[in-house]
Amino acid sequence: MEFQTLKELYAHSIKAYGNRPSFSMLERESMTYNDFDDRVEYVRGILLGAGIGSGDKVALLSSNMPNWSVCYFAIVTSGMVAVPILPDFSGSELDMIITHSEAKALFVSDKLYTRISKEVVERMNIVVRTKNLGIIARTSFELGAMTEPKPEDLAVIIYTSGTTSSPKGVMLTHYNLAAQIQMDRDLFFVKPDDIFLSILPLSHTYECSLGMLLPFMCGASVVYVDRPPTASNLLPALREVRPTVMLSVPLVIEKIYKSQVAGRFNSSGLLRKLYGKPFFRKMIHRIAGRQLYKLFGGRLRFFGIGGAKLDTEAERFLSEGKFPYAIGYGLTETAPLIAGAVPSNVRLGSTGPVLPGIEARLEDTNEFGEGELVVKSPCTMLGYYKNPELTAEVFTPDGWFRTRDLCAFDPDGFLYIKGRLGSMIVGPNGENIYPEDIESVLNSHFLISDSIVTQEQGKLVALVRFDRAELEKRYHEFRDDLATTMEDIKADVIKYVNSKVNKSSKIATIEEQEHDFEKTPSHKIKRYLYTRKPKEEKEHPQTPADKR
Repeated sequence: MEFQTLKELYAHSIKAYGNRPSFSMLERESMTYNDFDDRVEYVRGILLGAGIGSGDKVALLSSNMPNWSVCYFAIVTSGMVAVPILPDFSGSELDMIITHSEAKALFVSDKLYTRISKEVVERMNIVVRTKNLGIIARTSFELGAMTEPKPEDLAVIIYTSGTTSSPKGVMLTHYNLAAQIQMDRDLFFVKPDDIFLSILPLSHTYECSLGMLLPFMCGASVVYVDRPPTASNLLPALREVRPTVMLSVPLVIEKIYKSQVAGRFNSSGLLRKLYGKPFFRKMIHRIAGRQLYKLFGGRLRFFGIGGAKLDTEAERFLSEGKFPYAIGYGLTETAPLIAGAVPSNVRLGSTGPVLPGIEARLEDTNEFGEGELVVKSPCTMLGYYKNPELTAEVFTPDGWFRTRDLCAFDPDGFLYIKGRLGSMIVGPNGENIYPEDIESVLNSHFLISDSIVTQEQGKLVALVRFDRAELEKRYHEFRDDLATTMEDIKADVIKYVNSKVNKSSKIATIEEQEHDFEKTPSHKIKRYLYTRKPKEEKEHPQTPADKR
């Protein structure tokens, strides 16, 4: 069955899976699809009773919980427009987004409500608490009108947290999202008895589309965790839920790899030597892979990774460990998936082939066959809300969307992401250098938490945030004189990185960052704050704080 709108998708699932489990909170409430429908009807009545009608914007600012999904479906199936907002935006950014979106209603969780200004709350027709759907504030008692949503109608506005600019409101239609979910289903068939464990913010398109809409369409169930996905929080949840499907960002699995695998085999010279031999490494990875699979509950058949580049060493571990990981690539503007590979079809370093139904080409390719990826997809956004100038910039004259990612295809059609167009560095001899590739190697080192590579006076400089706890644990005998030891450590890291990158990508120096890098609400480093100025612009240097 093919769906044109989210309303059609919703009606099908309620009818087909009424008595099956739908959404639940770990160790707390759970609902069937029929229970879910009752709650959606209740929320729809709240909105209509406060003068909210089809076409009106409704902001959704909440941590993950079953009622997040309830509110989302109540909004979009009524022809209203959902505005999911990432919880990590600052208070002033939240006010700006709610105001810019022209939202008339707000669903909000308790902790986030305190970050919204009184002025914004007072402008709302109604403010509803997501935890129990109780009304916090109300200024309208008029009756809203509801119409049947059409495929071309706006369904959601999602504000991205850009690394180079202010948030932009991505407009996605009902058909954009319905087409996306059906593409995802064709890539990986979700079964009604699948159990998803949700650990990523639902306000992010990745989790909303693949982790909420997709299982809902297929009659599966989703379990939410109300804590950050740290090891101490995640392990009990994995034991309890024993999920069959999970979605993650690279950071989660990279931390597990660095602490549980690579960290153990960097504790002595002999172990490092053994681990450096392919035969022993593969044997170790296979054993560790089995242990990791058991740790995840022993039923996992799909562990999707997306949102950023996965460290090559961590991916090699997953591949050699036979862990059922899958890779995907996309953007909020494409709802989100463009390319993807299921566990049986992954290829080291690739995001997989472009999904059937999406056309892709490379523009301005270099001698290595690398160019900007542009796509034509039924899932591509209408544009950026109230920003026609920026919208025009991201489409080619013939209407294809510019991803701003530098990519290449192998002969089999597998896509490889080289880096962001805006972050590429041109070397002294005119060669293209992709800092993300170097950063991936840097971040694979067991002593490094985060990094940014920039260019200064023709040389590559790595700005590095060391894991101080790990440093002190490894070098406890030098704790009183760690500053001296740091020079040797930096030299070792440079040697490690430069042995794994090509000649033009070798770093010259490492500078330690004393504080965490400033990041966007989606946890990407704000690269523009750390890009070095050319020598002639250094007369009046700026700190990251000056550039905001």
